[in-house]
Amino acid sequence: MTISSASPAWTGRDPEHRLYGPLPDVQGESGYDGDHPARVGFFTDTSVCIGCKACEVACKEWNTLPMDDSHGRRDALGLSGMSYDNTGQLGANSWRHVAFIEQSRTVDLPMPTFGRPGGDRTGSGPSPAAGAEQDDALARAQASVLNAEALSEFDPQTTQSGTDKQIRWLMSSDVCKHCTHAGCLDVCPTGALVRTEFGTVVVQGDICNGCGYCVPACPYGVIETRKDDGRAFKCTMCYDRLTDGLMPACATACPTQSIQFGNLDELQARADARLATLQSQGVESARLYGRDEDDGVGGNGAFFLLLDEPEVYGLPPDPVVTTRDLPAMWRAAAKGAAMVVGVAVTAVLASWRRK
Repeated sequence: MTISSASPAWTGRDPEHRLYGPLPDVQGESGYDGDHPARVGFFTDTSVCIGCKACEVACKEWNTLPMDDSHGRRDALGLSGMSYDNTGQLGANSWRHVAFIEQSRTVDLPMPTFGRPGGDRTGSGPSPAAGAEQDDALARAQASVLNAEALSEFDPQTTQSGTDKQIRWLMSSDVCKHCTHAGCLDVCPTGALVRTEFGTVVVQGDICNGCGYCVPACPYGVIETRKDDGRAFKCTMCYDRLTDGLMPACATACPTQSIQFGNLDELQARADARLATLQSQGVESARLYGRDEDDGVGGNGAFFLLLDEPEVYGLPPDPVVTTRDLPAMWRAAAKGAAMVVGVAVTAVLASWRRK
């Protein structure tokens, strides 16, 4: 991407989306010819994630990543103490991370109630027929936990009354978003971060000098420098496997197809259909994250179907690539320079008048 043109920087309009916005041909903008492969990506459907962490293990094994704990300490094994999550977050040694979000809400539990021994039990609990119906309904809900009907019953935004508490777990396998406008790639001074022919963003470890500029430039907090190495690391979407015609290791290991890999256009259409199905069946909190090409990064190569607000999953609600604010920064700098020149000219004129 070229950001040297002064026109969009001064006007704030970027019709060719060189600074931000959708790009119909990401690889072409990066210099690849028209015969490049189709852009690929991840669609992570969190409504069917079971938190098995098979994706994390497959990623570490294939990419020979070192073990670390939830605090990022290398070769250490431990739990956070607050969750069953023993990884904690994405980092230089964890390129896939399954987030566990425990939510508590009030629910009605189909538990029988009884009156005093020998007393009249009329009205003190459900009749045998009603109890059997409740047991059948519970069994059906448990059997169809992966279906939209069951998800709507556990939807925290569904108004229900009750007298007891229930824990709902939201699980989501997070990963690098491989942004259309990647902040990490834009600020890299050595060319270590590159756009591949598949539209993904990878770090070339033999070129990275460990400057760390890419770390604060990522709006998702994905990329990180390794403490004992100094260089930056993140998900490569298994670039070496892609060149051999294979799927990334995480998508291959996912037992529920929560992580889907393929042509990005096809994944987006599949995600739109899945969202429409869930919402038509009452899962009102379902939403797509990273799917919108008009967001602050021009859309993501890895996007998600969530069952709650992005903040609940630890995702920024409105991520913005740093280059989007360049026009405003140029205008502010120009105004500042004009003020300095004006003050200097005024001072010179005033001194001449005194003479």
